[in-house]
Amino acid sequence: MMNENDKTEILEPVETPAENITEPSKDGRKCPKWLLPLVAAVCAVILVVAGIIGWNAYSGAKLAEAKEACATAADTVRNNANEYNALLNGDAADAAAVKAEQVKDSKTVESLGKELKAMAPEYEGCVAENAQGLDAAAVKLNEQADWYETHEKSLSKAVRAVVESKAAKRLDDAKTNLTAKLDEASKLLADSDGKVADNATRDALSNAIDAANGLKDGNDPAKIDGARKTVEDAINGVAASVQAKTDADAQAAAAAAQAQAQAQSAYNGGSSYSGGAYGRTEGSTSGSNTYRGTTSGGSGPAAASVPKPNLNGSYGCTEDCYVPPNNLIQH
Repeated sequence: MMNENDKTEILEPVETPAENITEPSKDGRKCPKWLLPLVAAVCAVILVVAGIIGWNAYSGAKLAEAKEACATAADTVRNNANEYNALLNGDAADAAAVKAEQVKDSKTVESLGKELKAMAPEYEGCVAENAQGLDAAAVKLNEQADWYETHEKSLSKAVRAVVESKAAKRLDDAKTNLTAKLDEASKLLADSDGKVADNATRDALSNAIDAANGLKDGNDPAKIDGARKTVEDAINGVAASVQAKTDADAQAAAAAAQAQAQAQSAYNGGSSYSGGAYGRTEGSTSGSNTYRGTTSGGSGPAAASVPKPNLNGSYGCTEDCYVPPNNLIQH
């Protein structure tokens, strides 16, 4: 018979929830089932955070890259625009003042006018706040930079064409003017032979003609114009010398004519018999004659010795005789 102390208490087994039972680990230890989801959740959070951080880093890098690209494009636009505007306000403005009649080819002036009417793009800059906006702004700025570069080249070409055409016309005009002046000079040189007061002026004209002939086919309008000016000055010198001789000859002729007139006057102004008329009075049966007139041209013995003819028909009148109409005959 067993006593109460020898009785063994039989314990009933305690049931553990299934969710708390885990597979034994490799090292034989058991892990709670809730640990794995927790670890997974933590890992997911870490991945999300890492993704956010990575995205932010990527976005920041893209934004910085976009800002740099846009700034570079903006600098290019400014540089190209400055070059274009410098040309527009400088050489292009000077060329725009050239008229069609001042150039050899008037089409160059028309082409320049079209280039000057081109409308430059409006600069906006990098005003966007995100990478996408900055990228779009950079694209537009690059297009504007290309516009300025292209039009700077085309405008420069148009300006150069006007300048060259103007120079070509100046050269043609210089040659034409020199040729005309040489023709005038050659004719004057031939016509003035023996007609100048100073023959050195003709020598100077001849030398100027020779020098100009050596330059008339050149390409330097300034030298050609200089030669024309030299020929023109020589022409004026010869013309002045011709006029001087003409004036001198005229004065000499006038002096000779005056001397001849004075000599003739002196010859005619000596002793002379002037006046005097012999007439016959009709109606007298005795055929009386009358003498009318005076003697002049001197006095003194020579004048007193001039005989006074007695034309009275009776030749016996020794006193003053009355002869109508109340004229006296002096003996």
